[in-house]
Amino acid sequence: MEHATIFGGFGGQGLLFAGHVLAEAAMIEDRNVSWMPSYGPEMRGGTAFCTVIVADHPIGSPIVDSADSVVALNPPALTKFEPLLVPGGLLILNATLIEAEPRRTDIQAVAIPCTALARTAGDDRLVSVVALGGLIACRAIVSPASIRTALIALVGQHREALIAADLAAFSRGYEQAGIAVRV
Repeated sequence: MEHATIFGGFGGQGLLFAGHVLAEAAMIEDRNVSWMPSYGPEMRGGTAFCTVIVADHPIGSPIVDSADSVVALNPPALTKFEPLLVPGGLLILNATLIEAEPRRTDIQAVAIPCTALARTAGDDRLVSVVALGGLIACRAIVSPASIRTALIALVGQHREALIAADLAAFSRGYEQAGIAVRV
């Protein structure tokens, strides 16, 4: 098994964090993992992204030319990364910010109001954690229990008080994916 995911959106939406959580959860499960962030001057406000590859075998390259899943949190990320999805791939859309329909018909698209759900979880900066919940609900890349453990480990290192909000955001995305409109 090998699964490549691209998280794309505005700098400041927590994309690198969501990728880090997924990578940490994979390591908890003794899987091979590659996490490659991409940021620079776009870190606050421009389009940023990261790639995460999870595999049961050694990973040959951290470069992702085609993705099994894409999490698009803003319109530019949808435009840039939708073409990289493999046929049958999963596209998680932040329906709060993206009104456009996906162009491809050979993929599964799940629209989740990630930004709105993050606000109800207690912090609208948790948009990527909501999207991560939707991703894991639709594709069992790692278990929800491993995500929970990774969130506690990563958030607890810095701000233990935020763990409850992160866990709530993940749960809201996970639950919403089950009822989300598939486009």
